[in-house]
Amino acid sequence: MVTTSNSSATVAAASAHGLPSVPRLISVDMLRGLVMVIMALDHVRDYFTYLTFAPEDLSHTYGALFFTRFVTHYCAPIFFLLAGTGGFLAVSRGKTVQEISRFYWTRGLWLVFLELTVISFGWSFTFLGFAIVIWALGWCMVAMGLIVRLPVRWIAAFGIGMIVFHNLLDRVNPDLFGRFSALWMVLHQQGMAFIKPPTIGLVVLYPLIPWVGVMASGYALGALLIRQDRRNILFRLGFSLTLAFFILRGINLYGNGTVGPANSVGQWSVQPTLSLTVISFFDTLKYPPSLDYLLMTLGPALMVLAWFDGLKAKHGISHILLVYGRVPMFYYILHIYLIHVLAVIAAYFYHQPSAWLLHGAVFLNRVPPGYGHGLLFIYLMWMAVIALLYPPCKWFMEFKARHRDWGWLSYV
Repeated sequence: MVTTSNSSATVAAASAHGLPSVPRLISVDMLRGLVMVIMALDHVRDYFTYLTFAPEDLSHTYGALFFTRFVTHYCAPIFFLLAGTGGFLAVSRGKTVQEISRFYWTRGLWLVFLELTVISFGWSFTFLGFAIVIWALGWCMVAMGLIVRLPVRWIAAFGIGMIVFHNLLDRVNPDLFGRFSALWMVLHQQGMAFIKPPTIGLVVLYPLIPWVGVMASGYALGALLIRQDRRNILFRLGFSLTLAFFILRGINLYGNGTVGPANSVGQWSVQPTLSLTVISFFDTLKYPPSLDYLLMTLGPALMVLAWFDGLKAKHGISHILLVYGRVPMFYYILHIYLIHVLAVIAAYFYHQPSAWLLHGAVFLNRVPPGYGHGLLFIYLMWMAVIALLYPPCKWFMEFKARHRDWGWLSYV
């Protein structure tokens, strides 16, 4: 997000092993593990709820439901930020920029392939293409394959600039691009990007702008994480971003986008109750992520990263987070299939409709009458999912540690 005075030479110096070599930062893995755990809550809610409206819908929502959705907003921004940070830290540990560049674009293409095949099938049990978070993560990594060759100062300016100013593009209509309108849908507007209208297309849920800016900013953030005073810097930076969110959101003029679903756009307003007013204030646009959304999520995330710094994570909750954070893709794929299968089993057990879960699930169907459960059941199922994921994730983490020479494991 920011850079040091000698940042323009950082990448070149790192390539020559001029930077201090830092061990793998436990705090980064723990933060990644924390958002993996929180992410599962959102997906459990998707598959087990009986509600047919979005948690952000002010005409129907309530505090507990919105909070359940709100806490999961932190997941995607942290994924993208740390995907960039990991690249810089790899350079600081001796990798060359050329090696990291190749890793970014090859792993990015691999993630896009996984999203459109293994992951898409896990979500829906069909072979329809959904461009969700791993799709965006993959293409951002492909872009980073080029971006990392720039000086860190330029990378920081590019990332921050994209985050701050991309909302100026909100009113651009995809139809302005004619036959290339699908490209604009992929870049900056959620919706159906038709390759061959009206039959062949891709459901784009995660446009790429400004996610690539978040990843680039994460790469530049790595320059701070090799410093001895990183804890103080991270906390101050996180606090400043959080404060900027409250100021910008309070002003209510710019930063929350004007595209996307009608229940999550634009300005906040006073509602009939205090609870709904608070919800309106924190209801920021995620698709594509608005400036308000990114300030609201990345600010606190950096403060938590500062808090985690220095922890040993040898046992207890911190160690559990460490395990999940070191096998993120393995966890991600496993948790999708586990949640989906558990939803089918629960539907059979409670004599609820189940066929829809086998043919598109929440992506192609509305929740049928008589299906689903309340928040208490959802939270219990979430805890069960987290517990069930721990043994295989711990095994895979230890397997990777025993086979560090197997380069392909870094792609899983």
